[in-house]
Amino acid sequence: MKKIEDDNTLHEHYSFIADQGQQPLRIDKYLMNFIENSTRNKIQSAAKEGSIFVNDIPVRSNYKVKPFDRIKVLLSYPPHEHLLVPENIPIDIVYEDDELLVVNKPAGMVVHPGHGNYSGTLINALTYHFDNLPNNSSERPGLVHRIDKDTSGLLVIAKTEDAMAHLSNQFAKKTSKRNYIALVWGNLIEQEGTISGNIGRHPKNRLQNTVFLDDAPEKGKSAVTHYKVLENFTYVTLVSCTLETGRTHQIRVHMKHIGHTLFNDERYGGNLILKGTTFSKYKQFVENCFKVLPRQALHAETLGFVHPKTGEFMSFTADIPNDMKTCIEKWRSYATHQI
Repeated sequence: MKKIEDDNTLHEHYSFIADQGQQPLRIDKYLMNFIENSTRNKIQSAAKEGSIFVNDIPVRSNYKVKPFDRIKVLLSYPPHEHLLVPENIPIDIVYEDDELLVVNKPAGMVVHPGHGNYSGTLINALTYHFDNLPNNSSERPGLVHRIDKDTSGLLVIAKTEDAMAHLSNQFAKKTSKRNYIALVWGNLIEQEGTISGNIGRHPKNRLQNTVFLDDAPEKGKSAVTHYKVLENFTYVTLVSCTLETGRTHQIRVHMKHIGHTLFNDERYGGNLILKGTTFSKYKQFVENCFKVLPRQALHAETLGFVHPKTGEFMSFTADIPNDMKTCIEKWRSYATHQI
């Protein structure tokens, strides 16, 4: 039977490692839980064509996944996200010099191409407006870090190889400064605090991340978020969050973990009325807030780092966008009238 290494024409589209506690499960069922928009028929067809590998060996769709299995889906063409097409999309540039630029990303814009988002991303825009951006370790031009599609705010982009190395090192060593503004459900008892806990893929929902507790130290990656209450609006609270680490969905996962899911964060259940009364008037008010802010209430407000060339510490701030500002004002007014 042929192994992966025998065929250089295959391109990796997905890669997973089964958890330590993985129960025996057909690989077609397993992959349906981990690949967005997949169907069992598509997965079975891929297996029939010899495109699904476990520990470098092609398997049939009835193969039972076991703990620590290395699973890959390899196809004869490269992933769409590698076929990068420059697009003339406006970019809100906050600062620019020969080494780097700082951009204010609007909510709704994906940072880099990926499954289901192959155009209209920040990277598509950057490659149109700037030539010869350096690739990061994932072959993404200029990208030092990222924020979620429906999170607004600041990102630093490297324009040279030296800047990429220098800035990436700062993020890896946690010396960059990143502060976010979030609106969360409920009243936080402590006015400030720190949330710690390893973050990794949710074992049952690939689209979510979760916090793994002390009894599972081998799972996920360490993550630390510091928060401070800015203003309380009875049923929701405005908080400032400072990242010590930068895990995927970190603030969204950590705030949910302590019982304060981000307002209108659909992926993590914040698009439900989690606090407050059941009266129809209140329900209508919350639904109006959802309409005003049709995304999670999260904004990357402040970004700071040492300039790779001058050694100067630079700090940038982006105003809270209008959709989030309007939602906050509605809650402020609501809370005032409840007193």
